[in-house]
Amino acid sequence: MVIGIPKEIKDNENRVGMIPVGVEELVKRGHRVLIEKDGGLGSSISNEDYQSFGAELVNSHADVFADSDMIIKVKEPLPQEYGLIKEGQIIFTYFHFAASKELTLGMMDRKAVCIAYETIEDGQGRLPLLIPMSEVAGRMAIQEGAKYLEKPMGGRGILLGGVPGVAPANVVILGGGIVGTNAAKMAAGMGAKVTILDVDLDRLRYLDDIMPKNVTTLMSNSHNIREKLKETDLLIGAVLISGAKAPVLVTKDMLKLMKPGSVLVDVAVDQGGCIETCHPTTHSNPVFIVEGIVHYCVANMPGAVAVTSTYALTNVTLPYAIHIADKGWQKAVEKDKGLAKGLNIVDGKIILKPVADTFGL
Repeated sequence: MVIGIPKEIKDNENRVGMIPVGVEELVKRGHRVLIEKDGGLGSSISNEDYQSFGAELVNSHADVFADSDMIIKVKEPLPQEYGLIKEGQIIFTYFHFAASKELTLGMMDRKAVCIAYETIEDGQGRLPLLIPMSEVAGRMAIQEGAKYLEKPMGGRGILLGGVPGVAPANVVILGGGIVGTNAAKMAAGMGAKVTILDVDLDRLRYLDDIMPKNVTTLMSNSHNIREKLKETDLLIGAVLISGAKAPVLVTKDMLKLMKPGSVLVDVAVDQGGCIETCHPTTHSNPVFIVEGIVHYCVANMPGAVAVTSTYALTNVTLPYAIHIADKGWQKAVEKDKGLAKGLNIVDGKIILKPVADTFGL
């Protein structure tokens, strides 16, 4: 199989879909790997690094798509890439279809085989290709939130951990999954007062056992969220329903309960967001203000720490890429039912129910 790794073109997306050792593993199995020139520079991987592991360097973005059976990316194709995708071509990447009808219809029109990282499951029902980027995004949410709480950045002028004699910031996290857990670890480590809300009582029991004493767990419901917003300095949206649009837990009216200059980071924005006023932003223009609240809604947060993110991502994507390349996608998904759940669109048809339900298709 010919596998193409194009350079990412999303704003400040510095990750790349394959590291050199991944190229080596695929080439050893008789596959060809095409790397777009300079595609790895944002992750500190040179063209020579790739070539020394057996990759073929391609000068043109369009030629990578034209000459490949499978495209391995990090982020979803952008509109200017839709026309490059061939019928029957495998696109293996993060899609988050439920957040974009345009993308969904675009991939249906191209009749591509769309295998989404974020809906592949392992034997325990976990999302193994989403986990490492959720770990990165959860930790970054606190890092970025702490920065935007500073007065010159538009925030209230609060130090997350406080100092002796001055109380720490109140951090409220909606969702106790991978993102929420990692956000809580970071915020707690910086000395903040942290509250995690979730609807799963067993998960809350687990978090209560493992978290330090400055982390409190609370059942998630509208009343509890409203009460916590009154004291929140930093709000983290960390809700996920696999393949589906994130539920809105905080409405625009509820923002009036928060103190002016408070900050929110909606990590769920790539699935539509769990805060009503959120819309995707970029690393070049990451924030906006609604009702006096600073909104940070960058849809590709891990792209800012590309070296860490690229290596963490390839650790989990490579075994699936090898499986697909060795067997072809049809046999690969027959052998691996968890990989089959990664199939979102095939031959112009949506085959993942949450995506279909989102758009009534």
